[in-house]
Amino acid sequence: QFEVMSTDKKLRVWNIELSNAGIYTCLYGSHKASTSLHVFKLTVSLDGHFLQNEVPELTLMHNSSDPKPDLSITLFNSNNNIVTPERENKSPQKRVLNLKKLEATDSGTWVCHVHSDSPLINQNISFAVKVLGFQNPDMERKYATVDSTVILSWHLNFQKIKWNKGFTGQLNWKQQESAKVHELLDFNVTTLGEQHKTKKSSHFLFEIPEREPASAIQVKLPKVHFNHSGQYWCQLAYKGRHVQSNIELVVMKVSANPVGPLSRGAKMTLICQVSGPLPPNAYLRWERVNGTQMDIKNSKQHEVKLEVNTSAAGLWNCHLIEDNDRKISLQYHVEEAPVWINYVVTGASVGGSVLVFALVCLCIISGISWQRRRQRAKRMAQARQHLLENKTCQCRQ
Repeated sequence: QFEVMSTDKKLRVWNIELSNAGIYTCLYGSHKASTSLHVFKLTVSLDGHFLQNEVPELTLMHNSSDPKPDLSITLFNSNNNIVTPERENKSPQKRVLNLKKLEATDSGTWVCHVHSDSPLINQNISFAVKVLGFQNPDMERKYATVDSTVILSWHLNFQKIKWNKGFTGQLNWKQQESAKVHELLDFNVTTLGEQHKTKKSSHFLFEIPEREPASAIQVKLPKVHFNHSGQYWCQLAYKGRHVQSNIELVVMKVSANPVGPLSRGAKMTLICQVSGPLPPNAYLRWERVNGTQMDIKNSKQHEVKLEVNTSAAGLWNCHLIEDNDRKISLQYHVEEAPVWINYVVTGASVGGSVLVFALVCLCIISGISWQRRRQRAKRMAQARQHLLENKTCQCRQ
C-alpha cells in the first residue's frame, strides 16, 4: 500500500483504508516535515440501487488524528440541487444521513461535499444513485367512452438509467375497492434489458400492442365496456421490494328513457353516467347543440349521473369537464317520430276513445235490455201465479 517515489521523495499510498489515516512525518537530515491524512469513506444503502419512493441512507466515516475537525456536509443531487437530510446522526467519526423518498428523476451522479475551516478541507465525494420506477405519476386518472379504444401505458425508466439488474413485474385490475383482483399479465426484464410478457387473464378482453415502446408496459382495450372501469396497477419487484403505479379508468355512457323516436307531445329523459366518483374539480354537463342557455345542465359535486328532460328532437352532447377542460364527450341524437307514426298514434288514440265509448254504450244498452227482460219475466210469473190461484178457487166451488 505504500511506495516512496525515488525521484522526488514522495510517499504514494493506494487502496486507502480508514486505518491509513494519521500523521505522516518525513525526516531528511536535520529537517522534519509532517502532514495529516484524513480518510473519508462514504457508503450508500442498498448499494445505490433503489425503487421509487424508497428512502436512502448515507453513512460517512471519517478517521484522522486528534483533535477531530468540525465537519459540515452538503449534498447535491443529480440536478445539482442541494438536498436537505430528513434526519442526521452525528458522532466524531461517523455521520448517518436519512434522505427524503426518492423519485425516478433522482437517478444520476450525486455529490457529497465535506468542508472544514481548520484544518482546511474541501472534499467532493461522488456516488451513483439509480432509482427504478415509472415516468408516470403514482396515481393517474384516464377517461373513456363506451365502445371506444383505450391504451393504458406505464413507462419504465430502466433503459434511461441503464439499470443492469434483473427485475419482475405484473399488471392487475379490480373494478371496485373491495372487488376481486384479476391478474392480467406477468413480465420480467433481464440484466440485458430484454422484456418477456405472459398474458394471464383469459376472460378479460384485452390485447398487448405489437408496437409498444421497449421500456413500456401497455394493455389495449379494443372496445371499452362500462364494467371495464376500475383500478389498473403495474407493480415492479426487485429483491423482495415493490413499487407500483396506478391508473384509474373512468367510463362514460349515455342512454334515453324511453328509447326510440320522440312522438309529438311526448317527453324523453336523457341519462349521462360515469362508472366511478369524480374528483371535486370535475362534473358532467348536458347541452343541446345550437340550443340556448336553458338547454344546459350541470351535475352537482360528486354526482355520477346527470339527467335532462326534453320534448323536442335534436342533438345533445354530454361532456365530462375537469378543470374547465373537456376530457370526453358523447352524443345522443333525439329523433322525431315520422309523421305517419304521429297519425297512427293520433288515430289509435281517437279509435281507442271511440271503441271505449262504443263499449260503454253497448254495456248500457245491454244492461237496459237485460233489466227490461227481467221485469217482463217477473210480470209474466206474477200473472201465471194469479191465474193458477183463480183456477183453484173455481174447482173448489
